Amino acid sequence: MNPSRVDFLVDLAYGVLIFAAIILLVVVGTNVGIAFGLGVFISYMIHVVWKMARFDPEWMTREVTETVEQTVDETVGKEVSEVINKLEAINERVDRRPRTDEIEEKVEEKIEKQTGEVEAKVEEKIEEQTGEVEAKVEEKIEKQTEEIEEKLDKTAVDGDA
Repeated sequence: MNPSRVDFLVDLAYGVLIFAAIILLVVVGTNVGIAFGLGVFISYMIHVVWKMARFDPEWMTREVTETVEQTVDETVGKEVSEVINKLEAINERVDRRPRTDEIEEKVEEKIEKQTGEVEAKVEEKIEEQTGEVEAKVEEKIEKQTEEIEEKLDKTAVDGDA
């Protein structure tokens, strides 16, 4: 037999079975007709896949390859967009951080403020201690001057006598 004629006869048989399913649906009842029709339709789909695979062996490979490529493209696209969103979120957080020049400016301001405070305290302490030292030096000088004057007076009195 010729394979083309066999395929034609099989297709014709499936057509007759589908027509019988429609008649059963109308005559016997809905449930029986639908069950028979689904069975015929499913077996016809299996037959078509078998026929396609027989006439074009690469057909199934191409279909699977296209499906896999499409799925991979969708998955990779989704993953890449998620990574890009995460990177943008990270960039936003990094942009909110103070920059080096801002940090340096604040540090300089703080150092200037603290240096001014330290200078003021040092000057105050020096003035205070200088005043104390001057007072002590004056007191010592006065004391020594008085002692020297007393000794001179004594020497002058002893020399006159």
